[in-house]
Amino acid sequence: MGNKKYLVLVESPAKAKTIEKIMGKNYKVMASMGHIRDLPRMSLGVRINSRFQPKYVILPEKRKIVSEIKRRAEKVTKIFLATDPDREGEAISWHLSHILNIDPNENCRVIFHEITKSAIVKAFKSPTPIDINKVDAQQARRILDRLVGYKLSPILWEKIKKGLSAGRVQSVALRLICEREDEIRKFIPKEYWTIEGVFKKKKGKFEFKSQLAKYKDKKINIKTEKEVKEILNNLEEDAGFFVSKIEKTIRKKAPPAPFITSTLQREAFNQLRFSVKKTMLLAQELYEGIDIGGERVGIITYMRTDSFNLSEEAAKEAKEYIKTHFGKEYVIKGKRRYKKKEGAQEAHEAIRPTSVSRTPDSIKEFLTQDQYKLYKLIWSRFLATQFKDAEIAKTKIWIKKGDYLFLTEGEVLVFPGYTLVYNDFSKKDIVLPEFYEGEEVRLLKFIPTQHFTKPPARYNEATLVKALEEKGIGRPSTYAQIINTLLTRRYVEKKDKKTLYPTELGEIVNSLLVANFPQIIDVGFTAKMEEELDKIEEGELDWQRVLREFYDSFLPVLEKAKENIKKIDLKKEEEFSGEYCEICGRPMVIKHGKYGDFLACSGYPECKNTKPILKKIGVSCPKEGCDGEIVERVSKKGRTYYTCTNYPECDFILFSKPVNKFCPKCGSILVETGGKNKYLKCSNPECNYKEEIKKDVSKDKEKEVLT
Repeated sequence: MGNKKYLVLVESPAKAKTIEKIMGKNYKVMASMGHIRDLPRMSLGVRINSRFQPKYVILPEKRKIVSEIKRRAEKVTKIFLATDPDREGEAISWHLSHILNIDPNENCRVIFHEITKSAIVKAFKSPTPIDINKVDAQQARRILDRLVGYKLSPILWEKIKKGLSAGRVQSVALRLICEREDEIRKFIPKEYWTIEGVFKKKKGKFEFKSQLAKYKDKKINIKTEKEVKEILNNLEEDAGFFVSKIEKTIRKKAPPAPFITSTLQREAFNQLRFSVKKTMLLAQELYEGIDIGGERVGIITYMRTDSFNLSEEAAKEAKEYIKTHFGKEYVIKGKRRYKKKEGAQEAHEAIRPTSVSRTPDSIKEFLTQDQYKLYKLIWSRFLATQFKDAEIAKTKIWIKKGDYLFLTEGEVLVFPGYTLVYNDFSKKDIVLPEFYEGEEVRLLKFIPTQHFTKPPARYNEATLVKALEEKGIGRPSTYAQIINTLLTRRYVEKKDKKTLYPTELGEIVNSLLVANFPQIIDVGFTAKMEEELDKIEEGELDWQRVLREFYDSFLPVLEKAKENIKKIDLKKEEEFSGEYCEICGRPMVIKHGKYGDFLACSGYPECKNTKPILKKIGVSCPKEGCDGEIVERVSKKGRTYYTCTNYPECDFILFSKPVNKFCPKCGSILVETGGKNKYLKCSNPECNYKEEIKKDVSKDKEKEVLT
């Protein structure tokens, strides 16, 4: 390359670090830290009468980064845009091209789906123009969301209370949760009964249970205790039971498909109890690069995908691994095919390890505990796809007396196949003794049991993701944000740390939206909009035409709602905090604001005293003569910092968490710091003392930090 210098722009510092290490000294890789331009925060930012042209502005917090990128751009031969291979990534590249005066039609775009040396080098050899169809699809989605949010949210502020929000997709997700809650409230349990018989072979001591399944060859449905008594009267004698039929079959069970975004989110929740947000953060870290024995490499492919495709090279590598470590009898012949998801990007791959030889245990020391768990899940699921099916021997024993048939089922895993690495075969072997047709068996007793039908279960994060995907609402890459918004706005709360249920506020907001904007938050309508966005990306629809059709139907509904909706009085009882106002003496109550909970005087509006809720961390203020305690606070920008309870009289402040320990060199308080390997260091910037934390961080604490 001679003395040529290149600038590569990506979204995140971790990704930048990995690519720079791969490409070498002639390449400077910088991170935009996500989007650099967006619609303005304080105005609509869309020229509705000028074909919905957006008015983009550089985000205030990104001005410094943009200046640094521009300075660096002046010193290089060529600029490459290597943002993520999806709509958001394409849009970020397009915005960067505008800021840096790069022609979007020139070969400036570098696309890869895994951050490995071979994939990166190959991508840089064949850059492409920016995909304007993808950009248009992203713009259309952003403007749609802005139109809905910007027009609906003020109605909620006026009619319910300030600080609320409505979103094109989040409101549909809220509707699903509220409708499920309504189903549960209206549910009326229905009684039903089952009858089990405990039988014994005439020879031997083996006892087994068999459930009454049929009467006169039709499925039996027992509704009342009276029916139970009638049946038992008909079967009162313990003789006359015999084996009428034996059915033996071999059932093949194929491995599940490799992970796509939604199935990874669901399985990580079900198996690891990771929230959707946590799963995506961890997957991002695994994709962008991990330091492994001096080499920095992305260890999974891109984690935002809806394609089940696997590269031939990856499948071949997996087959070789299985052949070497398990035996050739376990390797699938040919290629396993999965039903294509509608609208899936064929150029993308499923989520898989970038090298199957990089086993979870071989790199465990380089990963955090949760990174290891998620990587092991992805690695095992991918490897399973190249195994042969598992084989299960199923046996059905039918026991007859008169017109009644009892059924006993057994099953045994006879060929483990893929379950050697990914065991989703939850049932244990049920081994039955050998019977022959016509063999008599002896009844020992009957066990009648009363049951009641159960209401549908509330959604958890996994089942909500499944419902959103099945109904075509949103996209898997947005599910974490949707769920997080519902929780942050307090429209939805978690029960037992997993079950999602609507709050009173959530149900009020949902009722207002359903009554006045039924089409906008209709499941079918929202799914249709997603299909149209996909067609924009495929070049089949014009994005401005889609926006015009939406807005022309939305505007009259909006105007009508403004006139018809009456103000809703929230009479929810406020929660007493245990503290009293130091100004007027009234009780302080807990309020919920945009930036979290805070305390407010119950005498509002006569007394407008408010103050933050302080989280004590068990550390005394180190300032001489101060009797305060250190508390954790959160700034309006979401940054955590630590001050004294006597603030502002005491000016102690730190941005790292202090501990009850002091520096042996200078006497200043020590603070916790570090990423994977945490350590303590002196809070005095002029002192370089630090020490390792010998005791491991507790699982609960680690979970809190990662979440």
